[in-house]
Amino acid sequence: MAAAIRHRGPDGYGIYVGKRVGLAHTRLSIIDLSGGAQPITNEDGQVVIAYNGEVYNYVELQAELEGLGHQFKTHCDTEALVHAYEQWGPDMLERLNGQFAFMIYDRRSESVFLARDRFGIRPLFYAERGGNLFVASEAKALFASGEVEATPDYHGLDQIFTFWAARAPRTPFGGVFALEPGCYAFYCDGKLQVNRYYSLTYENTADEPTDALDQLDRIMRTGVDLRLRADVPVGGYLSGGLDSSITCALAGEVSPYALRTFSVSFEDPELDESQYQRDVARDVKSQHAVQLISQGTVAECFPDVLYHTETPLIRTASAPLFLLAQLTRENDIKVVLTGEGSDEVFLGYDLFKETVVREFCLRQPQSETRPRLFDRLYPYLGGKDRAGEFWRKFFLSAGLPSDPLFSHMPRFLLTSRIKDFYAGDMQEAVMGYDALAELRDELPDEFANWSSLHRAAYLEATTLLSSYLLSSQGDRMAMAHGIEGRFPFLDHRLFEFAAALPTRSKLRGLREKDILRRWAAGLVPPSVHERPKQPYRAPDIPAFFGAEQPSYVEEQLSYEALTTSSIFDPDSVAGLVRRCTSGRATGFRENQAMVAILSTQLWYSRFVAEGVRVEVLPLEGADVVLTDDGVCI
Repeated sequence: MAAAIRHRGPDGYGIYVGKRVGLAHTRLSIIDLSGGAQPITNEDGQVVIAYNGEVYNYVELQAELEGLGHQFKTHCDTEALVHAYEQWGPDMLERLNGQFAFMIYDRRSESVFLARDRFGIRPLFYAERGGNLFVASEAKALFASGEVEATPDYHGLDQIFTFWAARAPRTPFGGVFALEPGCYAFYCDGKLQVNRYYSLTYENTADEPTDALDQLDRIMRTGVDLRLRADVPVGGYLSGGLDSSITCALAGEVSPYALRTFSVSFEDPELDESQYQRDVARDVKSQHAVQLISQGTVAECFPDVLYHTETPLIRTASAPLFLLAQLTRENDIKVVLTGEGSDEVFLGYDLFKETVVREFCLRQPQSETRPRLFDRLYPYLGGKDRAGEFWRKFFLSAGLPSDPLFSHMPRFLLTSRIKDFYAGDMQEAVMGYDALAELRDELPDEFANWSSLHRAAYLEATTLLSSYLLSSQGDRMAMAHGIEGRFPFLDHRLFEFAAALPTRSKLRGLREKDILRRWAAGLVPPSVHERPKQPYRAPDIPAFFGAEQPSYVEEQLSYEALTTSSIFDPDSVAGLVRRCTSGRATGFRENQAMVAILSTQLWYSRFVAEGVRVEVLPLEGADVVLTDDGVCI
């Protein structure tokens, strides 16, 4: 199992072997380079932990715990978790500022304690087989155990083709589950009980606090300071947008190292943001490196991308980030700050503006005035490639404001058109299942009391942020090359501050991130500060049907391969392939469908058909080997 995720921890590994429980850990050494090898125990060896992530306030926690009589033998954040569990049990989680997934074996009660951070930045998967519990940071480690078989979960796949990702606890694999963000679990006497310790909640506030900018300044600066805690240099991803520019600017002011920044640029000028990236790099005086992305490079790495995402995709956006992480590691940086989370926290996406415009238009008493109003307001939404009569009709017909999913129905309906390509077996497997109805049923009781924008923010955070952006585009692409991403905008203190603000502090009219822009004036270059949000995109169909088409495309889209997986209909796919080959497939629906079909075929081939086989890590190479009797190597 450890060998299957060695890419996550290329700097070392260790194991614990007990009578009933075994733990393995692969290490990405960032804090206490010489003393932080895992698994780690408490003083008497009765509490054992394997942990992935960072607890940024571990220094303060250690001081508090030492004051309570706990003895530390290392200077790493891992040991702080062991003693925090001894002292406070599950209540420890409320004290942590960080991103984490961990498993603690408590020999005193013969129980296992699992936990995952508030926003689901770090992954944690589990499966129960034959009366045993298997836990891992990636599903491939479960399959490498030889005890968990990779089979499709057709409802999980249907969720992907609705929401862009399966919603935890469901995954694309049958009987493999993801611990939900903000949750913990106990496993004892063969039973797993999951509990929630953190929920996203919003306030309907009328006025912005007079000291709001001062509060924002304090949280942002301390949030970046905490995420610079490391015994190695911390770099930054620089997209050229406001969020990554802020994190890099703040890091450049206080980092003890010369700041290193990394970006992707695209051959396609419509996708490229390199000019803004250079402006910020020059402003923060960073040493800047760029990964050029072509259609060919996207297609070349796409099978590797699918191996690491472990899930079908409907966009190729993960591929450039896979290559960016590779570039970062080649430059000897293994920790980076990124800007993810800001759009969810400060209402930065076009989706939020679309929600305001659609709601305003649909609430007009005279239906004939709605299209005219929409046409007048649409240019302010930033979606120039969605102009025209079709999009007006689509947005104005995609649900009513009374629908709790109103904000996201255009996206959900557009994505769901992938299902037009379902094979008969797939249609039968999901017959009677309604992913949208299931989501409506699982919304929290207080959801109906929130404003429409806060409902939209909740849906964005719970259907896309953790399961897709922080996973397929975040953790998996970075950790594929042993890179740890850190996210100042997902400091829970910042989320709670922003969730208590009036919505107009975040989206003022149709100006996104208003309070963040007010605060950041003078911190980032004017070209970035005044720049509207540009969605991050990568080449889709052109990446796979250009002059140098990879051989796997024809193989995976063949009649035989599609018949074997039985997820998509071979005849329907053949028609789409003809349109792609002739250059006639250019719309959103066809781009999403082709990436979804091809990625699903690669996913099925790699995991379901082939399985996961690895070369076991040698025991003699481990940094630490523990047994119930203590250290034996």
